[in-house]
Amino acid sequence: MIEAQLHQLTQWLNVPTKMVIIPHKSPDGDAMGSTLAWQNVMQQLGHTATVLAPNHYPSFLHWMPGHRDVVIYEDEEEKGNKLVADADFIFTLDFNTLKRIDALGERVAESKAKKIMIDHHQEPDDYADLMFSEPTIGSTCELVYQIIEGLNKVDLINKEVAACIYTGILTDTGSFRFPSVTANTHKAVAVLLERGANHSFIHEQIKDSARPDRLKLLGIALQNMVFLNDVNTAYITLSQDELDACNFQKGDSEGFVNYGLSVAGIQIAVLMIEYRNEGVVKFSFRSKGDVAVNTFAKTYFEGGGHINAAGGISKRSLAKTEAYFIESLRTFFGNS
Repeated sequence: MIEAQLHQLTQWLNVPTKMVIIPHKSPDGDAMGSTLAWQNVMQQLGHTATVLAPNHYPSFLHWMPGHRDVVIYEDEEEKGNKLVADADFIFTLDFNTLKRIDALGERVAESKAKKIMIDHHQEPDDYADLMFSEPTIGSTCELVYQIIEGLNKVDLINKEVAACIYTGILTDTGSFRFPSVTANTHKAVAVLLERGANHSFIHEQIKDSARPDRLKLLGIALQNMVFLNDVNTAYITLSQDELDACNFQKGDSEGFVNYGLSVAGIQIAVLMIEYRNEGVVKFSFRSKGDVAVNTFAKTYFEGGGHINAAGGISKRSLAKTEAYFIESLRTFFGNS
């Protein structure tokens, strides 16, 4: 952690202020865990802190401490705009380009508030007055823990903060199996458990709360899996009709992409989901080792992310997207 950044943040936090804390669009466990944890700590320090999410997030995260006070921008745009306009500080967590929060990003850019980025993705945009950008760390929640530790405020990690941070680390490391997990990750988790995080309860809320329709959708996804052995790839497609048949809800496809990587010899796993109302097909990419799916996503599908975990979109039909994906994959990885 860079001492100059911590020193500047310490100076800014010395007097009570109004803060808005923003996760990326369609927030996941790391985005909500980091924002809710940071809100709790800031409130303990005497600040007025509000989590402003661009849109709704999965119901399996609704148990999290602070959930009931989250303002959803797509539902309360006027309130959200006022919060941003009146803020002294805006913290953006788990993303590093204002494009990730759509129209809310325009309001953030216009705001006179100091902007602080806390994120672990590569290639950050230059919009923040203060940046904590650490792409080698496996989750933004682990980075939030390190910042709290760097501020000498570990005593403020109560059981609610511990639960939120543990959630983000758990989800963004694939239950501690990704290469980004380090000894420091486990040291942080040890402290979180000591501070009251109930790991078995958290795992149950996230992993063992599926609706029957989600399992039906998983069955369809596995039936749809295609193997491209020449490029060591497994991919899944899900159409809008298949989503509708399973009463799809936000978060239902969480983790589906990882099933491809469980197959021997597969280095790349991909999930393509058609969202007809939005006119896009959304991608999730996963890989093993040094296979850079973030570069592939950026080159062909307006995306990006980490070396082993990335996202992207296509505005073609699902059938045309699938064909273009296969062609692009073989062009990009065919000789590797």
